[in-house]
Amino acid sequence: MTFQDFDFHLDIAKGVKIAGFKEPSPIQKEAIPIITAGQDLVGQAHTGTGKTAAFGLPMMDMIAKGQIERVLVITPTRELATQVSDELYHLGRFAGIRTLTVYGGVGYGRQIALIHKGVQIVVATPGRLKDLYKKGKIDVFNPEIVILDEADEMLDMGFLDDIKEIFEYIPQNRQTLLFSATMPEPIKQLADSILYQPKFISVVGDEATTNNIIDQRYLVINESQRDEAIVQLLESENYNKCLIFCRMKREVDRLSEHLAAMGFAASGLHGDMEQMDRDSVIKSYRRTQTRILVATDVAARGLDVKDVTHVFNYHIPFDPQSYVHRIGRTGRAGKSGQAITLVSTGEFKELQRIQKEVGAEMRLDMLEVGDGNISQESIDFMMQKLDETAIHPDIDKVLQSLSSMDQSTFIKKALSHMISQEQNSLGFQIGYSQSDVDNMLNNHHQEQKNTGSNKRKKRRR
Repeated sequence: MTFQDFDFHLDIAKGVKIAGFKEPSPIQKEAIPIITAGQDLVGQAHTGTGKTAAFGLPMMDMIAKGQIERVLVITPTRELATQVSDELYHLGRFAGIRTLTVYGGVGYGRQIALIHKGVQIVVATPGRLKDLYKKGKIDVFNPEIVILDEADEMLDMGFLDDIKEIFEYIPQNRQTLLFSATMPEPIKQLADSILYQPKFISVVGDEATTNNIIDQRYLVINESQRDEAIVQLLESENYNKCLIFCRMKREVDRLSEHLAAMGFAASGLHGDMEQMDRDSVIKSYRRTQTRILVATDVAARGLDVKDVTHVFNYHIPFDPQSYVHRIGRTGRAGKSGQAITLVSTGEFKELQRIQKEVGAEMRLDMLEVGDGNISQESIDFMMQKLDETAIHPDIDKVLQSLSSMDQSTFIKKALSHMISQEQNSLGFQIGYSQSDVDNMLNNHHQEQKNTGSNKRKKRRR
């Protein structure tokens, strides 16, 4: 199947050709005929599957053919609104279709004026859109098609009540399309209330929660090694653009500044930044002037940037769905991607839970660092460890059984064994080996077993 099979208006078909689209993606194959037929639609698909073209092409085709005049697209964030607006502009520019992005943080005047002048497509965030409707500023804008994009993200960000209020101002005789990566109960209830006999399509299979062309790796590290691990990964991985996810805004600021100070083309992105600064960071990243973007989950919601080859999880995400969303920023359009997660020894159980719930095939990795020579810092570290080590009560028996080995050889072998066991701490490698991880798990299971046994003994008493 090709895009020619959809019989788009010549000017829309030209936009498709210039954009380099050849074969429609699964969501486009299923959604375009339904939208063209004028039916309501609930589409389940992740960011990066071609959703914007899936709803954008048929509704712009209807505009170009004179079947409708106005369309409203509602998105959760300013960044996504800008991305959607840009893509619709490029696909529809030969048909003279005008788009407008409406979001908070900037003046009302220009947005209101352009709506009154008759723009055909408005892409808006919920807060500013509700404001404009509530104050009677855009009564003239009565869309025939309304699209809710990334509906589950709007739910997570607390916009559900705003969405419900917005639909009180929109004409009832409309076509409504809802797209969401997941379908929690509140989204299903919203769909029931604002859509009329919708068709349901999904391109998210249970077995495909994470993209199988993304190579997923993890490093089990000491907590103190996070920065060093990220730096080593950036120096050793062949990336075009990469995303580094942090949990906290302050981590984003600190890590992005640390990387920039080391000479990396890195910038941070989080919700506390001024809109002008956010726009500048994203524009620089899109143009590959900045190749490393350090971001929080919230700031990166809806962020759709091409050619992201690597995603690094500085910290493991709080839940499995966040992991899926994070790594879904790479491995797009049939290209392979890399997703590497840093996990401390205390977080390893959390990683196992994510692996199990999303069906992710992750492999353990380690990083070789340094030249293998023992530094003075390493020697000092070993001396400190030895100084802190209590002498085992049976050590004399051990020494007697080793009487055939001279004292010098014994000391060399004992210290060599210590060096091999402390490679992470001595700076020879970052990341524990499989045998180390297995030992950790065995010790953890034994501790749990002992704890359970002790609890049972206490109950019996």
